[in-house]
Amino acid sequence: MPRFPALQRAHFSDESLMKLVVTIPALNEEKTIYQVVNGVPRDIAGIDETEVIVINDGSTDNTAKEALRAGAIVVSLPGKGGLGHVFRTGLERAMRRGADIIVNIDGDGQFNPADIRKLIAPILDDNADFVTCSRFSDPALRPKMPIVKYYGNQWVTGIINWICGGTSFTDVSCGFRAFNREAAYRMTLFGRFTYTQECFIDLFSKGLRMAEVPLKVRGVREHGKSRIASSIFKYATNSFPIILRAMRDIQPLKFFGGIAALFGLLGVLIGGFVGVWYIFNTETIKGKEVIEIIHKTTPFTGLIPVASALVFLSFLMGVLALLADMMGRHRRISEEMLYLARRRVYSNKRAVRVSLPPVPEEAPVGLSLHDSWSFPVIREVPTGPEKVETPAGLNGNVSSRLPREEKAHVA
Repeated sequence: MPRFPALQRAHFSDESLMKLVVTIPALNEEKTIYQVVNGVPRDIAGIDETEVIVINDGSTDNTAKEALRAGAIVVSLPGKGGLGHVFRTGLERAMRRGADIIVNIDGDGQFNPADIRKLIAPILDDNADFVTCSRFSDPALRPKMPIVKYYGNQWVTGIINWICGGTSFTDVSCGFRAFNREAAYRMTLFGRFTYTQECFIDLFSKGLRMAEVPLKVRGVREHGKSRIASSIFKYATNSFPIILRAMRDIQPLKFFGGIAALFGLLGVLIGGFVGVWYIFNTETIKGKEVIEIIHKTTPFTGLIPVASALVFLSFLMGVLALLADMMGRHRRISEEMLYLARRRVYSNKRAVRVSLPPVPEEAPVGLSLHDSWSFPVIREVPTGPEKVETPAGLNGNVSSRLPREEKAHVA
C-alpha cells in the first residue's frame, strides 16, 4: 500500500509547462464579469496554459453564472470575509492548481485584461518576482478620479515608501498585480479588509524583486460602487491599522524604537525647557550682610514629573523594541519553515490537490487543516460552505483535478 495514497491519486502534468492562473475577486459584478473573464488572453508568448478562477464573495446576482458562462472556475464563498480573505483564497487556489504566474485583476472592468501581457512581461523576462500596475507613474495615463481619492493614494504611497526604507513606488493601492511562484510562496498576509499595501511591506522585507508597469486604467467604475474605496473615511480607518500591524510585525525595532525615540525626545525637550527656565528664572533677596539668589521652576514645576514619566516610558519602549526584534527573528524562522512547507506541497505540479480529512458540518467551530500550506499547521476556524464550480466545457481538463463541489473550511 502506498505511503501517501492521496498523492498517488493526484493529477500528473508536464513539469516543463508554464501555467498562468488569473484570479478575479467579484461581488455582484454580473454586468462586467463575463467581459473580464472572456478578455483574458490565452495566447501569451511563453505561457502554455491559462486558467481563470473567479472568487465569488457572496454575490446575490448572477455573477457566478456569468463567470461560468465565460469559462472560469468559480469558487463561491459565504461573503463578508473581507477582500483580504478573498485574495488569499484566490492565491491558495492558484497555488493548488500549480500556477507558475498568478495575476489578480478586479472583476469590475476598470482594468483591461489584455494588459496582462504587459503586466507579466517582467516576470517572464526574470526581472521581477512581483509586478503591480501603476496608475500614476506615467502622467499621460493618469486616470480621472476624485481629487480626494488621488491625494489619498499619494499619501498612502508615501507612507509605504517610508516604511520600505525610501523606495520610489508610485501606486501601492492598485489591485491589478502579478506574482511568480516564489513571491506567492513567500507572502504572508493577515489583513481582512484589504491586501494591497500589506503585500508591498511583506515582499519588500523578504528581499523579493518588485516592479511597476504603467497601464491605462479607468478611474471610476462604470457599474456599482467599490466596496473598498466607496468611502474615503472607511478606507483610511480600515487600511491604516493593517499597515500599522504589518510594520509592527515586519520591522519591530523600527516600530517600537520609533515610539521610544518620540517619548524620549519629548521628555528631553520638556525637561530641558524646565532646566533652562530654572537657570535663568532667578530672584534676588537682599539681606543685611548677604545677597541671596534663588532659582525657581515656577510656574512650570508641574512639567518635571511629566518629563520624568516620558523618559521612563522611552526606556521601557526601548527595552520592548529589543524584545520585539528578538521575536521578529523567530518570526523569520517560522516564515522560512512556512515557505518550505508551501514549496513542498505546491511546487510539484503533479500533486495539485491533496485530500484533507473532513470536518463535521454540524459543528459551528471546528479544527481543520489550513490548506493554504497544508501540513502540519492546525488552526481553529469558523466553518462555512465553499462551493467550487467548473464550466461544462472544461470538465475533461479541470474536473479531473478539482471536484465539482466540495465542503471546505476557510480562514
